[in-house]
Amino acid sequence: MQPFNMNPNEAPQKNIHGGTVQLNHGGHEVNDMHEVLDAAINVLNEYMIHYPSVKDPELKQMMDRQYRFMVDEYNMLVQCFSTGQDPAHGTKSYQMTQSNETITYGLKPSQPKKPIQSTAEVNDSHIAGHLIGLIKAATSGKTMAAFEVTNPVVRRVLQDSIPNCIEMGYELFLWQNKHGHYQVPQYTAQDTQAILQSFAPATGASLSPTGQMLQ
Repeated sequence: MQPFNMNPNEAPQKNIHGGTVQLNHGGHEVNDMHEVLDAAINVLNEYMIHYPSVKDPELKQMMDRQYRFMVDEYNMLVQCFSTGQDPAHGTKSYQMTQSNETITYGLKPSQPKKPIQSTAEVNDSHIAGHLIGLIKAATSGKTMAAFEVTNPVVRRVLQDSIPNCIEMGYELFLWQNKHGHYQVPQYTAQDTQAILQSFAPATGASLSPTGQMLQ
């Protein structure tokens, strides 16, 4: 990714009360980023807590890889939020190792789910499901916060981290699906085709009647 330097020709930001803005963060931004960073810490703590209990080597490797990536992103957010300036490096793209070409569709008979009665019942499926829930919540928080952030550096770092969160959640889903813990129901072929064919391309390409950009 490209660095996040602001345009050097831009005029300094001004405060309505006069003078140049020193703390270049809006009020909503500060509150939302406080929640985002708290959520990030919570996710990292849960990874640390559950890692020793995981039995499957593949899931353990995934958790370790995701944890290290999230720590780096957390540090980037802390750095740019506390300084309002570029972090030490540009954002990176998380690369999952699970194959997305082997998804199993359809439902197989299984025992109804219910809450566990003791910690002795906790297994890898419970842990993976818990981590997916945490990542979903953290991703939603980042997405909402991105609309409130006024600092261009913080906004870009936050915005670029969202696809990585989605990728990590999807990777956990793929592991669960492969082991039969996350089943994916399907419509019949006929119903699926009916829905796939229920939309048509748009014919209008511009709001202007002539198709020309208005000056």
